[in-house]
Amino acid sequence: MLLLAVVLLLLPLAAVFAADVPREAMRYQRDLTRNARLAWGLDAPVATFAAQIHQESLWDANAVSHVGAQGMAQFMPATARWWCEINKLSSAECQPRNPAWAMRALVGYDKWLWDRIPGESGRCERMALTLRAYNGGLGYVQKELRTGKPCLAFRAGWACRENLGYPRRILVKLEPVYAQWGGAVCING
Repeated sequence: MLLLAVVLLLLPLAAVFAADVPREAMRYQRDLTRNARLAWGLDAPVATFAAQIHQESLWDANAVSHVGAQGMAQFMPATARWWCEINKLSSAECQPRNPAWAMRALVGYDKWLWDRIPGESGRCERMALTLRAYNGGLGYVQKELRTGKPCLAFRAGWACRENLGYPRRILVKLEPVYAQWGGAVCING
């Protein structure tokens, strides 16, 4: 609930400082919108997914993190393999550096996580928890919710700070940049 309060307090300020959508992102807007609506329906949070891709890779299909996460959606190889397995995709179809695959996988995985997060906390808070699960693992988020203990009870301080900062950056700073793409979760609801 504290995260929701922080997000709601900072949203007007974030909109003032919102930058322009990067040129690279514009070439993917239609594909992201189509993929998001296929997985989430017509009210898909497209602006949130665009902000998430911006955070993950700045829309760089060839991005590779220092820990080995790949592509625009920064899937770890093991997570990419697992995602492909549960979606019955062949290894040839499992291509984290392919922008089409990355966008489909990101919105699909976010939906899979969203469906496993309790919905009684409201749409913005639920998306913040979904993003935390994407960033740091669903098990940690579920354990916090189940026990009522904070992130620091289960994770190293640096990991907890990163995991709590991830949805804040996406929902407070970056989502307003992409608001015109539609479905901004914390701006509209």
